[in-house]
Amino acid sequence: MTETLPGRAVDADRFRQALAVHAAGVVVITAQTEGVPVGLTATSFSSVSLAPPLVSFYVDQASTTWPSLRLAEHFAVNVLASDQAELASRFARKGVDRFAAPTEWWNGPQGVPVLGGVSAQLVCVPHSTVDIGDHVLVVGLVTETNLVSDDRPLLYHRGRFGRFTPHT
Repeated sequence: MTETLPGRAVDADRFRQALAVHAAGVVVITAQTEGVPVGLTATSFSSVSLAPPLVSFYVDQASTTWPSLRLAEHFAVNVLASDQAELASRFARKGVDRFAAPTEWWNGPQGVPVLGGVSAQLVCVPHSTVDIGDHVLVVGLVTETNLVSDDRPLLYHRGRFGRFTPHT
């Protein structure tokens, strides 16, 4: 059990500033519940385990997408390519049809919506969820992968999207 230590935690603004210097890959999590596609942008994606193959992401407990997403029997992790900043922004916005044109998508394995132009797609079954602070940790068991391209990834750094440039 974690103990709360009043006065020991850094304030939220300072915490955000410190985290902003960490570059993160960008994914869009997609699923379908009762025939309706849902999705959200996440920068909190990571691998958890190779055996079994597990991945994770975090979603805000206040997310309007989470209630539908958590009911899905499968979900896809769409790893965005460097030219997909607008797609990442669209899936982060509220009150828009994220799957309307110009979003390219189709029903992939297990009927899960997958996005076009991405670097990779990982289809998962929910493994576990844990409420942590103001977020939910979602862990998925990867059942299928599709490596679409070896294009450079989309990154998120200091509140902006960007591209990775390797050292030569």
